[in-house]
Amino acid sequence: MGFEKLGLRGPVQVAYAVDDVVVAAQSWVGRGAGPFFVRQHIGVKNSRMHGIHKPFDHSSAYGQYGDVMVELLCEHHPVADRIGPVAGVHHMAFFVDDVATAQTTLANHGWNEALYAEAGTTAFAMHDARTELGHLIEIYQDSPGLLGFYDMVRVAAADWNGTDPIRML
Repeated sequence: MGFEKLGLRGPVQVAYAVDDVVVAAQSWVGRGAGPFFVRQHIGVKNSRMHGIHKPFDHSSAYGQYGDVMVELLCEHHPVADRIGPVAGVHHMAFFVDDVATAQTTLANHGWNEALYAEAGTTAFAMHDARTELGHLIEIYQDSPGLLGFYDMVRVAAADWNGTDPIRML
């Protein structure tokens, strides 16, 4: 089944599981990606991990590599409590028209919810597609704030001369 038949538009981002987002971002800069924008311990609310209401503590670095946004994500949980892998591709992100509708569609397809959370006014979810794709699927509805963030990362990369490769947010 094609991604569009699941209500997914994109993909708009590929994310990698890492132990340290700053160290990983420095490595990606060496590959020609960047600059990276780092958020430590990103505040989320109303989070569920595997259906259980509990905090989702993570840090991320966001950069651009060509046309693709790259997220380097560190889950600050014991390995047994993580929603994704310890290393490798963590997830691919897609925009959807409606998060709740897309969640139902993905669950009906056999990709169960691994995470639901809200960051600011943006609701997002990750569904476990590892048995079929080898990684999680992240979904969120595009909004002016989220699109503005994607644009900010893309514009910074387009005009980037290699200085200030790691930028804390």
